[in-house]
Amino acid sequence: MKQSPKRTVTSKQVRRNQRVFGRTLLVIFTFALVLFIGRFSYIAIGKNVEHVNLSTQAKKLYTANHTLKAQRGTIYDASSQPIAEDTSTYSLYAVLDKNQRTIAGKPMYVTNKARAARVLSKYLPISDQKALAYLTPSNKKAFQVEFGAAGQNISLTTKEKIDQAHIHGLTFVQRQARLYPNGVFASHLIGNVTATAKGQLVGTMGIEGADNDLLKGVDGFKKVSQDNNGYQIPGSNQKARKPRNGDNVYTTLDSRLQTLLETQMSVLQDKTHSKTLNAVLMNAKTGAIVAATQRPTFDPQTGKGLNSVWRNTLIQDSYEPGSTMKVFTMAASIDSGNYNGNATYQSGRYEVGGRTVPDWNPGGWGTITYNKGFALSSNVAMAHLEQQMGAKTWKKYINRFKFLQPTGFGLPGEQSGGIAFNHTIDQADTAFGQGIQVTAIQMMQGLSAIGNNGKMLKPYLVRKIVDPNTGKVVKSYGKKEVGQPISAATAKAVRGHMQDVVYKKYGIGSDYKIKGIRIAAKTGTAQVSNGKSGYLSGDDSYLYSVAGMAPAKNPKYIMYITMKQPNLPGTETPTQLMADVFKPVMKRALQEDTSTANNQAADKMLSYVNRSTSGAKNDLTSRGYKVTVIGNGNHVLKQSPISGQVMMSHQRVILITGGTPKMPVLTGWSSSDVLRLGQMLGLNVKTDGNGFVTKQSIAVGKQVNESDKLTVHLK
Repeated sequence: MKQSPKRTVTSKQVRRNQRVFGRTLLVIFTFALVLFIGRFSYIAIGKNVEHVNLSTQAKKLYTANHTLKAQRGTIYDASSQPIAEDTSTYSLYAVLDKNQRTIAGKPMYVTNKARAARVLSKYLPISDQKALAYLTPSNKKAFQVEFGAAGQNISLTTKEKIDQAHIHGLTFVQRQARLYPNGVFASHLIGNVTATAKGQLVGTMGIEGADNDLLKGVDGFKKVSQDNNGYQIPGSNQKARKPRNGDNVYTTLDSRLQTLLETQMSVLQDKTHSKTLNAVLMNAKTGAIVAATQRPTFDPQTGKGLNSVWRNTLIQDSYEPGSTMKVFTMAASIDSGNYNGNATYQSGRYEVGGRTVPDWNPGGWGTITYNKGFALSSNVAMAHLEQQMGAKTWKKYINRFKFLQPTGFGLPGEQSGGIAFNHTIDQADTAFGQGIQVTAIQMMQGLSAIGNNGKMLKPYLVRKIVDPNTGKVVKSYGKKEVGQPISAATAKAVRGHMQDVVYKKYGIGSDYKIKGIRIAAKTGTAQVSNGKSGYLSGDDSYLYSVAGMAPAKNPKYIMYITMKQPNLPGTETPTQLMADVFKPVMKRALQEDTSTANNQAADKMLSYVNRSTSGAKNDLTSRGYKVTVIGNGNHVLKQSPISGQVMMSHQRVILITGGTPKMPVLTGWSSSDVLRLGQMLGLNVKTDGNGFVTKQSIAVGKQVNESDKLTVHLK
């Protein structure tokens, strides 16, 4: 088989191939270089890459933007003491994992638990035993622990004192917060705030919500040029805008009276477990709301109870008022010239439009005068009065008193009420408070005409709004007459009939007598609507109320209380239960008013927080106050009453210090003092009876913990 000849590559061919490869490589390299230079030139001149401006991006990279937070406006009481204010608070946790160390090897966990517990008990409302229990959890692998309520909402001052002890492993977390120093305090009127994802506080109800745009202010900013390490570049330009702090809101609330009202309402709610309770105290001469609260309520600081009821029942609940409406029926009858108080009628039952109007006492009281009928709260008497003056006249006065329309109180969601007035029986029913729906704030407005000699005043809660940046008053509010539905003579006559309710032997309001003070009042009982076309049935299906004013001759204050669907204890009547709220609050309001009239300087509570326990006790004792110290700490952590509240002579002051809280001797304490103690210690307090403490369920000297149940018997 013949083989093919071998091909040989000459050196000349190799050299030629090398030259071709080299030239090709040079062309490729040259082309790439041209592209690179072209692209670089394009970027250098245009400063854009894929529609991104490099110059702008570089400025962003080396410019730090700092937001300068605006301070939310403060809400004040009538004495210019803060009710709601901005603050920075801290929460505390302790690291237990022994693997946590610094780069240098120093421990970042709690190394001496006993010493840490002693330090925490000194500055926080927690015993050293309980603090140590938190630090030694059952789970031995726990990375870190918190300290419950005692480790929340810690002030900067307290944080600094704990830091000075140099305890390894204790860590504080700062957050912007809203401070409500009074706790439960007209909570639905003041409102509360929530934090957005960016940490901004936003009002959600009450004044916080209604005036949020005024309160929130406007954040500022600062732009700083910096180098790669984050340091400001010397000589670089800065852009800045100062924050504009939010406006301050000044209310008409008297802290001393508000605190007392909260206490008495808590006692009433504990006894009755009412579906809703409302109580309002108003200055009869100006329309200023001095104190107001509701039940259920909530603590805006902790949020406890917030889910019970979101609405402000003072303005957002409309209801049939019952016999307190007879005040306005009497006023309309007198003012229209139709009233003859000495005329008589047959009580018990009355046929109107083919239907029967019954008295609350179905057997009646025989033939009696209309004057007596009012004092006895006779429905039949009021139906007669409505028939005598005529439905058209009666409706005219309903409109004059501005029922069926909002008062313009200034908070969102105010209801206008309603009325059933098409049939003869409907018209008669409204004369004794059924078939007409009102709000508590409408009742206060209408009652102002009775107490203020015919001149009706608009209730108001905010007295002024001030710009803290300039000190100028942005808005101001005050006394505002909104009509004169009746004459002065009529108002005086109605107050006379309201006194008969309290002082006549047959009057049904004798429980509202206050020694040395003449009271004008009218009680009420109304069936509660079932939401359809009828009424609920059962012993606990009523709304009880009282409208009162004092002094009767020339009222300075008007008070209105409603108690809806209570579980009555059986040992006390509805009037007795509500009198336990009405009398102490009205009495103290008039005492404070008398003190001011006599030009006596009101003694206000000082701040003793962070002062030495012994020094605070000695100072308060020298001022004539009764002082109770809870705990064995060296410094005061909490106090009640709070700073700025007007004090009564020999009033009890409670000081909470660090260390183990133990139950004091409560014998002789008032129910309001016991409730204040319960609120400060987080106890579940139940009172039995009226007067002063004779027995207590928790023994003297026993350590108390949050949520312990304390029952006291009063006599």
